[in-house]
Amino acid sequence: MAKRDTEIEAAEEAPVETETATVGQRLRAAREEKGLSLEDLAAQTRIPQRHLESIENADWDALPAPTYTTGFAKSYASAVGLDRMEIGDQLRAEMGGQRFTANTIETFEPADPRRTMPKGLVIGTIVGLIVLVALMSWLSNRSLDQSDEVANASAVAEAPAPQQPTPQPAAPVAGQPVVLAATAPVWLQVSERGGATLFSGMLEPGQTYDVPTTATAPVLKTGKPEALQVRVGNQVAPPVGPAATTVNNVSLLAADLMKSGAAPAAASTATTAPAPAPRRAEQRPRARQAVPAAVGPSAEPVPAEANPLPTTNAQ
Repeated sequence: MAKRDTEIEAAEEAPVETETATVGQRLRAAREEKGLSLEDLAAQTRIPQRHLESIENADWDALPAPTYTTGFAKSYASAVGLDRMEIGDQLRAEMGGQRFTANTIETFEPADPRRTMPKGLVIGTIVGLIVLVALMSWLSNRSLDQSDEVANASAVAEAPAPQQPTPQPAAPVAGQPVVLAATAPVWLQVSERGGATLFSGMLEPGQTYDVPTTATAPVLKTGKPEALQVRVGNQVAPPVGPAATTVNNVSLLAADLMKSGAAPAAASTATTAPAPAPRRAEQRPRARQAVPAAVGPSAEPVPAEANPLPTTNAQ
């Protein structure tokens, strides 16, 4: 009986070996002592929360290479106030050169998902950038178009207006000599208005008659005005009357001849006969017969070439 009591006392007095806490246990205890959660610690250390859980549970297969795992453990120790070097040495001793089944390099996820940009914001930003680029392109094209329009308008404004031809003032005709030139055989009479006869007779083609410059109011009478070309100085006057019409009292003053429409107005005082159709027989010479003049102050005979139609003197 005494021997048994002695063995019991010896067993009680023998030192009890205490089990040493692992790195994971020490880190979890320190974290809980500080009142931190794994989520808080992941946000603080920027280490994925699943790796922190694997370190606390000594789940080496779920951790990356030993070098990374040791670094994670040291960061964990610094965050909870433990000696990072001591934790690192103890972790290497616990792993004991163990080869992990998963040694592939992982892509680390952001520690705190709340710090990442929401997908909606990212998509909205991209759409906004696209709209901004399109708007800037449109504004650039519009400014180029406006610049071209302004340049074209400036070019049009700067282009000199076409010069309008300046009408040349009519050369003064007062006092210019008046010459009657025949382009075909023609009978004519030149006299002072209501007075003496200055010339009466035939002009052959190429012949001319100079109206005396001393004449006060010379007038013309002829039955073939189309055969006469009237020149005033170096200018050709308008026709003195319609073709095949007997004209009378046509003023031969230079100023009257050069007036626009003066000759037709004077010719209207004569009776106009319908123009006969051109005939080849007219080109053959005809016998001249004297026909007594029906009008005019002169009694000179009118040759057969003149138009024998009756005429009326202008009043």
